[in-house]
Amino acid sequence: MRKRTKEIKIGSVRIGGENPIAIQSMTNTDTKDVKKTVQQIKELESVGCDIVRVAVLDVDAAKAIEEIKKEIDIPIVADIHFDYRLALEAINCGADKIRINPGNIGGDDKLKAVVAAAKEAGIPIRVGVNSGSLERDILNKYGGVTADGIVESALKSVSLLEKCGFYDIVVSLKTTNVPLTIESYKIISKKIDYPLHVGITEAGTIFSGTIKSAVGIGTLLYMGIGDTIRVSLTGNPVEEVRVGKQILKSLELAKGGVEIISCPTCGRTKIDLIELAQKVEKATANINQDIKVAVMGCAVNGPGEAREADIGIAGGIGEGLIFKKGKIIKKVPEDKLFDEFIKELNDILKEKS
Repeated sequence: MRKRTKEIKIGSVRIGGENPIAIQSMTNTDTKDVKKTVQQIKELESVGCDIVRVAVLDVDAAKAIEEIKKEIDIPIVADIHFDYRLALEAINCGADKIRINPGNIGGDDKLKAVVAAAKEAGIPIRVGVNSGSLERDILNKYGGVTADGIVESALKSVSLLEKCGFYDIVVSLKTTNVPLTIESYKIISKKIDYPLHVGITEAGTIFSGTIKSAVGIGTLLYMGIGDTIRVSLTGNPVEEVRVGKQILKSLELAKGGVEIISCPTCGRTKIDLIELAQKVEKATANINQDIKVAVMGCAVNGPGEAREADIGIAGGIGEGLIFKKGKIIKKVPEDKLFDEFIKELNDILKEKS
């Protein structure tokens, strides 16, 4: 059962409480380049991103938030390090949330100024702890990077905000190590009721990073921990959102979009199932309706095993079967199989719309 945390409002999106788990990503454009940043955010929106974060490296980047917000439909988070003035400018320019490390923002007076501005604007603050940025005293206390040390650092940041009378807090504590990240979130989840933003930081390339993120984020979500997620991949951030959506759907924590069932192929497969499955996946990538599609290698594992699919293909020798809910509706030559499948799929989509 998912732990119920405090409800926090980020622009038009609510997290925590009983709200759906939100998917977040981060642009890799120069935030000052409003045109390119907006273009990338719109791409992220189109594949299901709920919240987007942008790097604020200087005053011009902070000021750009005001123009970016005019063109996008999802909340924007300003990522701030070291300079409290950038946080103040980002808030002034309409950021829906800011991400800071209270310990490196420049002292108590500067932190109080940021908190006062966030409180007046009615926006939350995310405190983020990474394994690579732990305080030296904590590293010395625990003899290195440990889950207890990460949690202690995060609680220290939370305490700094609470002492300023601020409670619209989101917490993240990510590492590149999956077991360490899971253990850290397990501990802090028992200690606080603030929403948790979960992920494996610097997870890697699209291949390796997807696997690490699926294991780490998926495990935490299955344990009921997590209110927002971010899949960190070295690549197009659009892929982060796609992977995040698939993690949620795999755990039945989100609906909408096509779920593809496909068999791994074997010696019984007599058609090019790999290419066919890839074509089906590409053709259905932007469908938002809740529909299940099967691409199966042969009649043995076709309509029977995938009878719950709304529509499916089962390969034969130079031909294939198209079936709906386990019932065969037509036999088609291999060279026409994909086109016929798309026609039948479009009919289903029209019926559902």
